[in-house]
Parts: sequence; C-alpha cells; structure tokens
Amino acid sequence: MITRRVLVTMSLGIAATFAMLLPASAETTYEKIQRTKTMVVGTEAAYPPFEFVKDGKIVGFGRDLLDEIANAWGVQIEQLDLPFQGILPGLIAGKFDFVATSVGINAERAARYAYTLPIADSTAYAIKRAGNTDIATIEDLRGKVVATQLASAVDPVAKSLDGRLKADGEGFGDLKLFPTFNDSFLAVANGTADVAMAGLPVLQALMAERPGVFELIGKAAETQSLNAWVVRSEDQDLRDAINAVILDLKKSGRFAEIQEKWLGMIIELPEQGYLPEGAL
Repeated sequence: MITRRVLVTMSLGIAATFAMLLPASAETTYEKIQRTKTMVVGTEAAYPPFEFVKDGKIVGFGRDLLDEIANAWGVQIEQLDLPFQGILPGLIAGKFDFVATSVGINAERAARYAYTLPIADSTAYAIKRAGNTDIATIEDLRGKVVATQLASAVDPVAKSLDGRLKADGEGFGDLKLFPTFNDSFLAVANGTADVAMAGLPVLQALMAERPGVFELIGKAAETQSLNAWVVRSEDQDLRDAINAVILDLKKSGRFAEIQEKWLGMIIELPEQGYLPEGAL
C-alpha cells in the first residue's frame, strides 16, 4: 500500500527531475555586467578625438562617455584596444560585452547588430596636403590616389564616389585602404596618396594637431553619416540601458560638455529615425 508520505516523496522527486530537465534562465549580458560590476568593451583606440592612446591610456570622447556610463551603473571598465577589422567579429565571438568605438550606421550592420543612439556625426570629408593646387574640389579627385580606412563606414563612401566619377568619365587613379585612418593621413603627408577621407570631427582634430600640414577639400558624401556603439542582437536590454544614460547626459548638458571638450563644438544628433529600415 502506498502511503501519503510515499506519494509526497515520489511527487517531489518527479518535480525535481522535471525541473532539472527545464533549460535554465539565461543571464543577459547586462545582468552579467551588473553582477560582476565590470563591463568589458572593445575599442579601436586609433580614431582621435573619439578614442586614442595618450600617455599609455585610452582617452577621448568615447572614454569620457564610457566613464559616465560606468559611474551611472556603479561598475568598472575593462577596455580592450583592438584593430577595427576585428571589432565586430570579436563581439559576435563573445570576447567582450559591447563595442565602445565609433561604428558607422549602415543597413547591413543594422540588420545584424543593435545600435545605440548616435554618438557622433561621421559624414565623410576629404583632405589634401596643404598647398596642393591640383585639387580644389571633390571633382578633382579623378585620376588621384585616394586613401581611407579598410572596412570603415567611409570605405563604401569612397567606393561610391569613385563609381560616380567613373560614370562621368574618370574615377580615382587608385583607392588605397589602410588598417587605420591614421595610416591614410600619413600616406597623404608623405605623398603616397593625394587625398584621405574620414569623418569631419576626426579631420578637424587632425588639422588642429598638425596645423599647416593638411587642407580640407570638402564633403565626400551626399548624405549624412552617423556613428554609434553596438551590442549583439540578443542584447537589446543592454543597448537600451546605454541609451538611457546617454539621454540623461543630454538632458543634464553633460553630453554637450564632452562634445565641446573633445570636438570643439556641439553637434545635434538625432534620437529617432536614424536607423535604416529593418534595423534591430
């Protein structure tokens, strides 16, 4: 005869076994950051004034913004300096929690990664060596050697401009793609390239740092480009938490202060309507 005690024991055993078969509730990246009190971020520290190395430390607009987020969450920052070409693959591989470097917003990336609010206007402009009278406008890039960073948001802009010029007769003489924007600037300075393309704030910082070396030619893109940070597609709660801090910084005026400190200007950035159709 089966007693009530035996039935209870059997029921508890079955319940425990069933519970073990159920999948455990997965911890999100944001929850892990809160639990460990540390956020691990991937950065390409070769994009002044947004992120670069000075006196052995990563500094810039992005680092100041990271510090504000860390303070708001009560966590520490572990910042990895990586080549840009490995940043997004490293994110997918789980090598860090999110990308805290300037990533151009485009449709292909927006379908695979979750973008934060824009942190910068990265509309592409072109520069030349100071005193180069062969180039006065963007139309003069026909037959010239143009340089920019490989796999950056400016890479397709340069290729698009080359295609437009070719459709009108003659495109670039050559398009050189370098691991970093700094390499492309060096190519212009030493004469192995005629022109380099990058976002306007980056070029302004370059010309302020090296006065008399470069001259601005003009806008290389017909439409505005924006930079943001990115998280994995499944980490939209992390993206939302980052956005919440950014919005608070904007309301308090701190975001504008960081812009003024590193960019020398205050740039209005959209808070909606900035993502391509189909974005996460």
